[in-house]
Amino acid sequence: MELGTITQVFPAFEKELLHEIQQQGEIRFFKPEEQLMRTGQYFRSTMLVLTGLIKVYREDEEGAEFFMYYLQPGQACALSMVCAAEHKRSAIMAKAVKDTEIIAIPLNYMEEWMGKYKSWNHFVIGTYRSRFEELLNTIDHIAFRGMDERLEFYLKKHQETMGSHLLTINHQEIANELNSSREVISRLLKKMEQIGKVKLSRNTIEIIQL
Repeated sequence: MELGTITQVFPAFEKELLHEIQQQGEIRFFKPEEQLMRTGQYFRSTMLVLTGLIKVYREDEEGAEFFMYYLQPGQACALSMVCAAEHKRSAIMAKAVKDTEIIAIPLNYMEEWMGKYKSWNHFVIGTYRSRFEELLNTIDHIAFRGMDERLEFYLKKHQETMGSHLLTINHQEIANELNSSREVISRLLKKMEQIGKVKLSRNTIEIIQL
């Protein structure tokens, strides 16, 4: 593991912490659709994302998915941190969206660094806070907004995450993640296209103005 790569992705960490991450962390690679976390598993480590993109979601008994958030380079999963620290089973799932590289940090170092390095303490607390705010935002859209607003919010999040106005995703995938039907999503997308917000093609959605 090259120290320069870690420094680029986590520039706020102290040099001593970066060296410890290099020495104690374990690099792991995941292909698209490969699972990183499963419901019911115990965590012995937390993960820091170096490259790629990870989708975090919930899954019901029938296998339906509910999208929660994405993890990008420079981020960590707050829920896995909580489960690891409290020795609890995971209530979430995660899979790679593209080729992904992470650093797995053993639990004992995660706890030790909280008192040893100010930057790690700030990183962990900031991770908790940002995920909590993101989940509140998602809950607000579920509880207080119609499906048309939820769909627009979903597309905006994807556009921000992917860094592109062209999204490669089909209507059924969106319906699964929003716990809706393909027919409803297709109808709403068609309305958005008619008023110039998006342009629809086969398995792609071009964001014009949201």
